[in-house]
Amino acid sequence: MTYNKLTTMAYINGLPYDIKEGETILAFIKRHKSKDAIPTLCDAPNLEPFGSCRVCSVEVGLNEDGPFRTQASCHTPVLAGSYIVTDSEKIKKLRKNIIELVLTDHPLDCLTCEVNNNCELQTVAARVGIRDVRYPAGKNHLDRTKDLSHPYMTMDLSKCINCYRCVRACDEVQGELVLSVLGRGFDSKIIKGNDVSFFESDCVSCGACAQACPTSAISDVFESKSVAVDKKVRTVCTYCGVGCNLEVSVVNDKVKSIQAPYDAAVNQGHTCLKGRFAFSFYEHPDRIKTPLIRKDGVLVPSTWDEAYTFIAEKLNAIKSEYGPDAIAGISSARCTNEENYLMQKFIRAVIGTNNIDCCARVCHSPTALGMQRAFGTGAATNSIEDLKYTDCIMVIGANPTDAHPVTGAKLKQFAMKGKTTIVIDPRRTEIAKYATYHLALKPGTNVALLNMMLYFIITENLEDANFIAQRTEGYASFKDQILALNINELEEITGVNRDLVRDAAKAYAQAPNAMSFHGLGVTEHTQGTFTVMLISDLAMITGNIGRLGVGVNPLRGQNNVQGAADMGCQPHQGAGYLNAYDPKVNKQYESFYNTKIPLGKGLKIPEMFDASINGQLKALWLMGEDVVQTDPNTQKVIQAMQNLDLLVVQELFMTETAHYATVVLPGASFLEKSGTYTNGERRIQKVQKVVEPLPGTKADGQIIADIMQVMGFDQSDYEPSVILKEIAQIVPFFKGVTWENLSTNGKQWPVAADGTETTILHTETFKNGKGKFHYFDWKESGEIQKHSKEYPYIITTNRELEHYNAGTMTRRTRNVQILTEDVLLIHPDDAARHFINDGDMVCVESPRGKVDIKAKITDEVRQGILSSTFHFPEVMLNMITSDEHDSEAMCPEYKVVACNIRKSKGKYKELV
Repeated sequence: MTYNKLTTMAYINGLPYDIKEGETILAFIKRHKSKDAIPTLCDAPNLEPFGSCRVCSVEVGLNEDGPFRTQASCHTPVLAGSYIVTDSEKIKKLRKNIIELVLTDHPLDCLTCEVNNNCELQTVAARVGIRDVRYPAGKNHLDRTKDLSHPYMTMDLSKCINCYRCVRACDEVQGELVLSVLGRGFDSKIIKGNDVSFFESDCVSCGACAQACPTSAISDVFESKSVAVDKKVRTVCTYCGVGCNLEVSVVNDKVKSIQAPYDAAVNQGHTCLKGRFAFSFYEHPDRIKTPLIRKDGVLVPSTWDEAYTFIAEKLNAIKSEYGPDAIAGISSARCTNEENYLMQKFIRAVIGTNNIDCCARVCHSPTALGMQRAFGTGAATNSIEDLKYTDCIMVIGANPTDAHPVTGAKLKQFAMKGKTTIVIDPRRTEIAKYATYHLALKPGTNVALLNMMLYFIITENLEDANFIAQRTEGYASFKDQILALNINELEEITGVNRDLVRDAAKAYAQAPNAMSFHGLGVTEHTQGTFTVMLISDLAMITGNIGRLGVGVNPLRGQNNVQGAADMGCQPHQGAGYLNAYDPKVNKQYESFYNTKIPLGKGLKIPEMFDASINGQLKALWLMGEDVVQTDPNTQKVIQAMQNLDLLVVQELFMTETAHYATVVLPGASFLEKSGTYTNGERRIQKVQKVVEPLPGTKADGQIIADIMQVMGFDQSDYEPSVILKEIAQIVPFFKGVTWENLSTNGKQWPVAADGTETTILHTETFKNGKGKFHYFDWKESGEIQKHSKEYPYIITTNRELEHYNAGTMTRRTRNVQILTEDVLLIHPDDAARHFINDGDMVCVESPRGKVDIKAKITDEVRQGILSSTFHFPEVMLNMITSDEHDSEAMCPEYKVVACNIRKSKGKYKELV
C-alpha cells in the first residue's frame, strides 16, 4: 500500500502516525506503540539520548521501497514522511550480535544476581533470542574486585556493560561529575574520581547511578533493584520541602529498599541520600514503644489509657484554675496535613485558645507574612518545573544542593550550563561556584543589598512600566525612597562592590524571564519579612510575576512546613489562613466546628517560652518538635520547659526536649501512616502507609483524635481521607481536593471545586487586587549593635546534605558514617590569627554561652564570618544563638550571631 507523504506524519512498519517537533525515532515509536516496542540498553527515562549500545537500531528510509539505512533510534530525530522498519531480519541479526558481544564479558550468574528478572541486559537478551554465545569469553573484566567501601553504594565492574548510563546520571541528573571512563576499547572501565573508592570519592550518595545502571554493576547495600519483594508502595519523603516521591519495597512487613519513580512530577526518578537510603531509623532500637509518665522525677512506662487519663486530668485542672490561655500547642511540619489540622482543632476547639504554632515560626514565617503583604498569598508563585522556561535564576540566602538536594541539583545544572545565575549569600555555596554573579554580602545586610539592586534597576530605566501601572500600587513613593538612597553607604554596609550589584541587577531585569529562590538566609533575620517583601518588589518592578519561568519561590525547609501553615498552625490564622481574630471568621469556625472557638490573641513560639518563664503558661503540647536542640538560645528554652506544670511530647525518639517531658507519647514515622504533605510548590501529595506502626506506637493523628475523645469532643478516629474531606470544606484553596483525585502526582493548590489545580499564581490579578510595593531602610541587627565590640565575629547556621536539622532520624542511619560531627567553617586568615589548625577544637563564645566545635578551614566563608550546623547534640550549637527575632513574624535570627573564638581545651558545651 502506498501513502501520501504527509508533513506531520511518519510511518512505522508501513502505517502512518503523527509526529511531534524535536521527537526522536525512539520516542515516536514508544508513544504510538509501547515503551517496550524497541529494545534498549543505554537509554533511560531521565537521561539525554546517547547512542552507545546501538541495540535500539531501526531501518529508516525516505521512501516506502527504500533505500533503508540503519540508525540508532534513541538520538535520531524522526523526519516527516520517513519510513521506519522496527524488526527486519537485518535489524534482528544486528541486535543479537551486539548482545552476544556484550555477554562475552559478562558473568552468566543470573539466578544468583540481585537484579535477576529485573536486569535490562537479561530482558534484552531474551527479547533478541539469545540461546548461546558464539564468541570466546572476555578476560579483562570478570575478575575485578568489588568496591564495598561505601555505607550505601556498591560496585561490581564484572557486571558492567559500558553503557555510560551511570556516568551520564552523575553528570546530567546530579551534576557531580564523579564518575567517568578510564581506558579505551576492551580496557575501558568506570572510575570514581581519580580512580579511588566510592567512599574516598566526592560521591554525594544520591544513588542516581545505581538506579540508572541496567545491571547490578552499580547498586546499593539494600539491593533496591531486586524484584524479590512482597509489595511496592508509593509515598512521599519525610525530609525536606521538595516532596520527592518514593517507591518503597517491602518484604515481611519490613522496608527493604527505596527507589525514585521516573513518573514523579517532583523528582523524575531522582532523590538524595536521605530520601533513598536514610529510612532505617524507623525500626531503630531507640524508638519509643510505650507511653512514658514522669513519676518521682523519672519517666516510667505506662499504658495508653493511663497516659490519656493523666493528661486529660492535668489539662482540665490547669484550664479550670488558670484558663485555657495557660495551655499551648506546637504542631509539626514533619506530620501530615491531616495531623496538623487536628492539632490546631484540638487546641482551638477543645482547649479553647489560639496558642497554637508550628516550626514555620522558626523558618519561613517571614515568607508567608511578607508575600501575603505584597501579593495577598504567602506561597510559591510558580513550580520548579518552570526552570525549563526561565532565562535567569536568583538564589538568595539558600544552599539548595545541601538543604533541598533534588531542586538544588536542578538549579546547579542550570548554572553549570552557563545560564545567568545570581547568588546572594555570604558563603561560597556549591551553586555560587558556578554562578554568573556571586554577591557575597555581610550577614544581616540583605535589605541593603536588595535596595541597591532596586536602585540600579530604576536608574538604568529597566522597570516594566506596563506591569507596574496595570498590576501594582504604591510605586511612586517607593521609587522616590529608593532613589534617595546613598549607594556609597550601602556598598560599605554590604561589603559588595556596587558595579557587581549593578551588573547582577541588570542581568535580572533584562532577562526575558527571571525566577528567584530564597531560603532561611533570607527569613532568619531581624529584617526577614522586609527582605521577602523587597524580593517581591524586585519581581514586580521587572514584571516577573504571573507566567511560566518567573516568580518568587521560597525553598521550604521541612517536608510539610507549607502544609502545617495551610492547616492553621499559627495563632493569628486558622485553617486556610482565615483571620482568627476576625469576629466574622470566628463565627464561621464556630458554626463549622459546632463549638465555641476563641477570638483572643494567641502566642507565637518565642512568646510561649517567655510566658512559661514568667509563669503565665502552665502546659505545652509538642507534636514532633525538638525545641531544646533546634530553637535558639538553648538555655532559655530549657528554662521554659522546666517551668511548665505539664509538658507532653509526641516523638519517635528520646530527643533533647523529651528528656524534660512530663509525658512522652510514641508516634509513628512517615512509613507507618497515611495522609498528605504539601511541598514547597503548593503540591498536595499522598503519603501512603508502607508498614504497620511498631507495636506500642500510634499515628500522631490518632493520638490527637484519642485525646480529643477522652476530653469529651466528638472527633472521629484518624482516617486521612475523612479528615481531608473535612479540610476541603473549610480551607478555600483545598475545595476540590479529595483523597481519590490526588492520584499519583497530587495537585497544586488552589484546587477548584471541579478538581482543577493551579500551577501559576497571580496570572491576571493578585489575591487582593493589586500587588503592593513596600520600601524599607536597612537596620543593623540588635545582636551586632549590642555585642560586636566584645564579640567581633559573626556565626551563621546552615545545614549539611547528610543530616536534617536536629539529625534525630539521620543520626540513626548509616548517614552518620559519612558525616560524623558538626564542624566550624572558618576562613584561613581568621584561623591563622588564632593559631587554629584544621581539625583543632575551637571554643566559640557568645553572650549566651560557649561551645567547642572542630575547625574546618575553608575559603567558602569570608574573613570575620563563621558557619556551622546543629545536627549533633554533642555540640548543641544553639547554646550560643541569640534571642533576636524578625520584627514582624518573630522568626529567630539564626543567621547573625555575635561571637568570639579561641583555640579550645576540648569541652563541648558550657553555659554562661
